[in-house]
Amino acid sequence: MTMKTQMSAPAPVAGISETSALTAAACLFHGFSDRSRLAIVQHLALGEHRVVDLTKHLGLAQSTVSKHLLCLLDCGLVTVRPEGRASVYALAYQEATLQVLRAAENLLALTGDAVELCPRYGTEAR
Repeated sequence: MTMKTQMSAPAPVAGISETSALTAAACLFHGFSDRSRLAIVQHLALGEHRVVDLTKHLGLAQSTVSKHLLCLLDCGLVTVRPEGRASVYALAYQEATLQVLRAAENLLALTGDAVELCPRYGTEAR
């Protein structure tokens, strides 16, 4: 006999309505929805980086990296500190962010090609 484990929905945060919680979650996932922004987040998981380092490592334009870092900073997902004339960026909540990235990898492994082939949001829909 095979047993299925059922997981319960996440517990609501005290004082926050379900609608507000869903809106916040949608905003969080939107923060990860851009391929360049996600690459920056994954690279920051390796440690702190300056904009110039990210542009070199990821092959992105400086303006692209700066724009996405500002978005991530506004969302509270990254921090910035001055170092000489440069700014050094890091993940604000590294372990929690890594958990989200690992969970996404696990879910993508379970769904196979379905997400990428999705007619509404997959690679062909763009």
